Parts: sequence; structure tokens; C-alpha cells
Amino acid sequence: MENKKKNKSNKLTSPNKLKLLITIVERRKAEFYLDILETFEVNMQYVIFGRGTAPSNLAVLSLGDQNKAVIISIIKEERIKEALSTLEERFTKTKNGKGIAYTIPLNSVIGVLVYQFLSNNTSQIRKDK
Repeated sequence: MENKKKNKSNKLTSPNKLKLLITIVERRKAEFYLDILETFEVNMQYVIFGRGTAPSNLAVLSLGDQNKAVIISIIKEERIKEALSTLEERFTKTKNGKGIAYTIPLNSVIGVLVYQFLSNNTSQIRKDK
């Protein structure tokens, strides 16, 4: 009987939902936005460099820079609203800070340790003895 009670207390709490946050910015601003996203408990980020499709004759409108960075981040659902709000503010207030950001829900993650790392929840990692 005691063993069953002990096992119940060792169970993990309900998981935090995760989302994939995609942020597309000018390549030269990638480090700036990576630093901002880290403040929202983002443990994993990938940066993919690409080229935009805007014609070079749009340089007058500041749309001619075709060198882009696509930042792929894993973030807790509870931090999304605050992160997107901060990104929107940075897009409008930073010189040449234009960008776009959106999220995609993650429905499953394989492996408890992987999930705990992605959700920045390392306090729940159980050590088997």
C-alpha cells in the first residue's frame, strides 16, 4: 500500500503545451532577435538563412533587402502572447527591424527528457537509481 502512495507522488505534473515560433527578419538583425527570444525561456532555436522574393527595385520602400533569417524556436504556449507582443514592438521601434512572426502548435513530442528540455522544465527530470 505504501508503495502505491509513493509512486503517485513521483508522477510528473501535467505538461505545458509547446508551440513552434517562426520569426522571419533581415539577416543582419538575426542575433538581435535571437537574444530577445531567449528571454522567454526558449531553450532551442535554429536559424536558417534565406533570400526573400521582393524585387530589388523596391529598395526605395526598404523592401529590397533580400537576405533573410528564419528563426525557428520552441516556446511554451503560456509565453506566446508576451513574446509576440514584444516582437511586434521591436519590429516597429527598431531601425530596419521589420519582420514577421507566427506560431504553429506542437501536438506531440517523443521522449520525456526531450519534452522537459524543450519546455525548460528540468526540475522534473527524474533520476533512476
